[in-house]
Amino acid sequence: MMNDMIYELECHARQLRGKVIEMSYKSKTPHIGSSLSSIDILTVLYWKILSINPKNTSETNRDRFILSKGHAATALYVTLAQKEFFPSDLLDTFACEGGVLEEHPGPSCVPGVEAATGSLGHGLSIGIGMALSGRIQKQSYRVFVLLSDGECNEGSVWESAMFAAAHKLENVITIIDFNKWQATGRSCEVMALEPLKEKWQSFGWSAYEVDGHSMNELIDVLSNIPDGSEKPIAIVAHTVKGKGVSFMEDDNNWHYRIPNDNELQLAKQELGLI
Repeated sequence: MMNDMIYELECHARQLRGKVIEMSYKSKTPHIGSSLSSIDILTVLYWKILSINPKNTSETNRDRFILSKGHAATALYVTLAQKEFFPSDLLDTFACEGGVLEEHPGPSCVPGVEAATGSLGHGLSIGIGMALSGRIQKQSYRVFVLLSDGECNEGSVWESAMFAAAHKLENVITIIDFNKWQATGRSCEVMALEPLKEKWQSFGWSAYEVDGHSMNELIDVLSNIPDGSEKPIAIVAHTVKGKGVSFMEDDNNWHYRIPNDNELQLAKQELGLI
């Protein structure tokens, strides 16, 4: 039964990756690599973990998800469309003049988008505010925030981390998409990020490390939240930028590159979509 579930999740992830690449090709927009590295995380969250009703996205006790790494907007849009938060044909308007699907998510641009993001390092602050609000209102919802590893360069992330620990906000969970690249170089060459798990622990968080492309590992850790520690939770998810397409994997050129006709077809073939 578990194997069937994992297979189903992997099928969803392949379809989402294919759609991300198509959207980049059609709209001539970048950031494929950053979107592809986070697809497995989003798949597990939206198909197995988050308590959100796509037909009632204003329900007060829903779980919240914030894509702090807003440049990976296509990954969130395709996930929400696949889960029927909005009609999938709206994806064809991505990055079009007058469209609601911008390159970075706008506030409430479509159902399921909780906040405007893309000014890196701010998503965790927003999520912590939501988590504190939930506690004050005696709500049981959880807030999940997906950070890029590059965002961990920002002082605002660590100010937020200290605040969450001080207030024992065990209902906030940050997942770091640790794909080891930033816009201009290797993350750990730009700034001394590692040991990243231990850094979060030293800031008073309960911290875990997982393979960010293992459905099993992601389900195991995310299914046990809150974890009883009375601490906010950080999950360092080791990922590969451009995951799923061999000629994009771990190649930082795909932070900005847009696929041509041949690359689009090759990517679809690798993903088993044609």
